[in-house]
Amino acid sequence: MVLSLIGGIFVILGGLFIAFVGSLVSSFGYLANGGANPGITVTIVGVVGIIFGLIMIVGAVMMYSNPTSAKMWGIIVLVLSILSWFTAIGGLVIGFLLGAIELLLGKALFPVFTQ
Repeated sequence: MVLSLIGGIFVILGGLFIAFVGSLVSSFGYLANGGANPGITVTIVGVVGIIFGLIMIVGAVMMYSNPTSAKMWGIIVLVLSILSWFTAIGGLVIGFLLGAIELLLGKALFPVFTQ
């Protein structure tokens, strides 16, 4: 649980970083040739990364509070950890690794280790 919780925090930090960079890029206005600025898209991707991090934290809490659904929440955390590569730089890489390790060592796949 703790690793997914910390991983979710890192994914949120990565999403905040991406959203910040996107807002900086969008503050420059339109491109010189009249095309649209990609900053808004980057900001939206960062916000999606923040949402993924929040869901990872909820998953970590649910794995701890409801052990019968730990496998389901562990798989959700793993999927969001993988998707965070596209939305939050993998939670600054650390978030991805912690989410994956939590699934492998946690209650999801090997419940023997948690007893």
